[in-house]
Amino acid sequence: MTITTDARVVRDRFTGPAIEAEHLVKRFGDTTAVDDVSFSVPQGTVLGLLGPNGAGKTTTVRMMTTLSRPTSGSARVAGHDVAREPELVRRSMGLTGQAATVDELLTGRENLRLMGSLYGLPKGEVRRLSDELLERFSLTDAGHKVVKDYSGGMRRRLDLAVSLIATPPVLFLDEPTTGLDPRSRVELWDVLRGLVRDGTTLLLTTQYLEEADQLADRIVVIDHGRIIAEGTPLELKDQSGQAAIVLTVSHADQVEAARALLSAHVEGVHVDVAARRLTAPAEGLHDMTRVAAVFERSEIVLDDLGLQRPSLDDVFLSLTGHRAESDTASGDPGDTGDTRDTRDTRDTRDTRDPADTSSTAEESR
Repeated sequence: MTITTDARVVRDRFTGPAIEAEHLVKRFGDTTAVDDVSFSVPQGTVLGLLGPNGAGKTTTVRMMTTLSRPTSGSARVAGHDVAREPELVRRSMGLTGQAATVDELLTGRENLRLMGSLYGLPKGEVRRLSDELLERFSLTDAGHKVVKDYSGGMRRRLDLAVSLIATPPVLFLDEPTTGLDPRSRVELWDVLRGLVRDGTTLLLTTQYLEEADQLADRIVVIDHGRIIAEGTPLELKDQSGQAAIVLTVSHADQVEAARALLSAHVEGVHVDVAARRLTAPAEGLHDMTRVAAVFERSEIVLDDLGLQRPSLDDVFLSLTGHRAESDTASGDPGDTGDTRDTRDTRDTRDTRDPADTSSTAEESR
């Protein structure tokens, strides 16, 4: 049986959470890089692991993907324990690290066919899957070109395609859009949404708040190796503070009248005279529609009226006191920004962390 078939069987038959972590801890000497991290990811959903550089995101992914043994705690992928069943875990998942690891001297199609042959897939299936993946990732025209001539966005898409050659039901993405321009980032987001629609489960680490907001069904915020908050993007935003009605008056001589009218219906109105903007606390869309109806009946002309919720940046700032994109020295040796030496879960040789001196009989066989 090929690894591709195994992955499809897992996705079709397994009904529990696709990814589970229970009280994961990872220490490097006296440094605790990951401290009591627990989460669960249902099948066909996206979990965003959000945090700054050095927060412990990459180390967590390394433990989940059998590249580093936990100091304590447990983790399962597609129902398989990462410590006791590493081979089955690797058969059930793919990993795309921060640095693309495709062979620059081969063409895109050759990279895909090489990985398919390493998996032991039949030649005919490798050719078919390679062509399908090139088309899916908008690389058909570039399939015959050597990868060293690819743009950064094209390399990332090819790297992701290579991770999918064995159709894994679970995919780990460690900061997949780092270094990409805005257009390439949006294109990759579209590809990832397509994978989720097809039933793939994603665990996405990122320091980009917009990326987590766009892709994740649930978000786990991690800082200094510990989970400090979790929930849906909307739940986290609501935790950060109240939404606000924001309206902009068209004419400066109507700002005072707008303030008086708005103050008659809501409390706490703030006025920015120079910007002709008024802001007031709101509970939700109901308050906004009520205010819109009030101004619709008035003679005050508005340029804009909307409901503004706290951003994920506001959430992270309120939780940690610093922005998510800022570098923090948490001492996480795993979050170095380069995972080239740990990236390839397609090779099932022992890729245990050199710092891990312990081993199990199952893993050493």
